[in-house]
Amino acid sequence: MHHGFRVPVLLCAALLTAPAVNAETVDGPPPAAKTPAPPPLPEAVRKMLETAIASGNEGDISAVSKIAQQTNPEASAEIAAMVNAHRATVATARQEKLSDPNMLALWDGRGELGGFLSTGSAEEVGISAGISIQRQGLKWLHKIQGSADYRRANGATSRERFVGSYETRYQFDPKGYTYGLGQFERDPFLGYESRYTASFGVGYRVVQNKSLDLSMNLGPSVRFVDYTLDETESKVGARSSYDLAWKLTPAVTFRQNGSAYLEDELKSATLLTSLDARLISRVTARLSYNVQREAETLLTDGRTDTLSKVTLVYDF
Repeated sequence: MHHGFRVPVLLCAALLTAPAVNAETVDGPPPAAKTPAPPPLPEAVRKMLETAIASGNEGDISAVSKIAQQTNPEASAEIAAMVNAHRATVATARQEKLSDPNMLALWDGRGELGGFLSTGSAEEVGISAGISIQRQGLKWLHKIQGSADYRRANGATSRERFVGSYETRYQFDPKGYTYGLGQFERDPFLGYESRYTASFGVGYRVVQNKSLDLSMNLGPSVRFVDYTLDETESKVGARSSYDLAWKLTPAVTFRQNGSAYLEDELKSATLLTSLDARLISRVTARLSYNVQREAETLLTDGRTDTLSKVTLVYDF
């Protein structure tokens, strides 16, 4: 055979006897099937959620996002991401605001006013007023409070009580804090022209959530009393107090504030219970009941006084 035909014949034989080439060997395994992406959130639902977020009302945001997730479960992750991003932004902004070192900033408060006037066989006039302002910073809280109750019947004063206080707190823990308190009282009908109180100690926030806030304080105290008959007295003792705010509905809040001073002989306790009903954005109607217990002093016997009031409260 001629050598010119020998090479092609051998090449053809090699190709015929070679094992078949598997397509998987060349190209690798077939690609895995891709999981289809979840459908996007419907535009109408997205706009509704964006509107709720823009309002800044946490109640509306929670309600709308809950309904959106129930009606669009396949878009739950997207809905949660929108809500979480908003809350993270709000938390960051709040942190920056509370870090403001300017002592004239971050103050807010409320004023309370009520009164009555009766004429005829008996003439009686009464007024009740109060103010509370506070500055909540990142770690420090400053609170200033004042109240006045005055009543006059047939030309004679039957009630005259004034209270003013300043309290500061330092938050050293998410729930724990220290406090300092200075307080002034005047109540001639309880036998004293003035009573000054100083106290410091620790407090603990027992419960704090959207509907319930409860905190308790405990510490030593010292009080100086100037009686109406030029007698004075000073006592060292202990003070305890608690503050409760329970939001029954978005517009109705139950509050209770109590304090007690335990000393050798000079003891007193107060308990203020109130129900607040919001009328409009900044105005609240308040029904309150105050109980004050005073032990026997140099000039007076032990007594318990109560006072019921209906007042209007304005937030500013």
